Amino acid sequence: MATGEFDLIGQYFTNKSVSRDDVIAGIGDDCAILSVPVGKQLVVTTDTMVRGIHFLPDADPADVAHKLVAVNISDIAAMGGKPAWASLAITLPDYDHAWLTAFSDCLHQQLHRYGVSLIGGDTTKGDMTLTLTLQGFVEQGLALRRQGAQAGDLIYCSGTIGDANAGLKLLIDAGNRVCSDAEKAFLIARHQRPTARVSTGQALVGIANSCIDLSDGLASDLQHILKASSRARGVTLSANIELTALPLSNALQTYVSKALWPQYALAGGDDYELLFTVSPENKAKLEQAMADTDLPCTQVGVIIGTDITKSKTAESETVESQIHYYNDKQLTTLALQGWDHFQ
Repeated sequence: MATGEFDLIGQYFTNKSVSRDDVIAGIGDDCAILSVPVGKQLVVTTDTMVRGIHFLPDADPADVAHKLVAVNISDIAAMGGKPAWASLAITLPDYDHAWLTAFSDCLHQQLHRYGVSLIGGDTTKGDMTLTLTLQGFVEQGLALRRQGAQAGDLIYCSGTIGDANAGLKLLIDAGNRVCSDAEKAFLIARHQRPTARVSTGQALVGIANSCIDLSDGLASDLQHILKASSRARGVTLSANIELTALPLSNALQTYVSKALWPQYALAGGDDYELLFTVSPENKAKLEQAMADTDLPCTQVGVIIGTDITKSKTAESETVESQIHYYNDKQLTTLALQGWDHFQ
């Protein structure tokens, strides 16, 4: 049985990767050698998962591997990209053959699912920390960005939201509300094994004006779109969100009291659905594209905007974006906060 660093790499991570023509050299050299196709741009993302922060200490290693891949690929999906290569940096407190076997088996399974080649990485000893870097391609100049929203855009999100946070609550504390075993399994799976919406992101290219994946909660992630787009366009962009339009699964509605639906849907985080904006002129194109991908997307609001008040210096200009919440078209007040590592 392997016991050293290079034995570990050889046993669990070498010669199990997807074979791709654009990988000239992968694991085994100081660097990977890769070939970027003509007419494409490279998109790169990195996500870290720490035991006790991003996953429970006793989490199934296969679930950990699944989520590590999905959350990274979700970033590629949010830019309309196609994932291609991955690098893994793994820090472990000790050598655990059973854990490594389950983790690496699922890791390779998920990378194969998305056609991604594992091209390198690093192994160290310490508190369990897993970092995956994903690289993918987008068509030249066509990447979906956070900064493209404009006044009048319709706000959409894919799938259902709030499920992952409910799944986490079920793992930690089942609570007093009752739902079926099937509903519990659904919610827990949404937390442990999210799905990266790659085909949806690619279908949005040329249709959506802006896009982001929902990692920290709709309220927090929508602010990223508003602020980036406001700076890019020189206007203050805000948003109106209709609470009754939020797409909620039957399982979430059963498990969580109605008063808490907005908290879970808007600030729960970890859904990894896509939040995007589309001009009204592209609504018909969007509906056709979503029909082709067989994933429901729901309009939840609209972007609004006014000119930024100019001050004496460019440095003192401020952008104050707000999200206004409506409950059945009646303005309401919510106290929400998405995930923040330092708060």
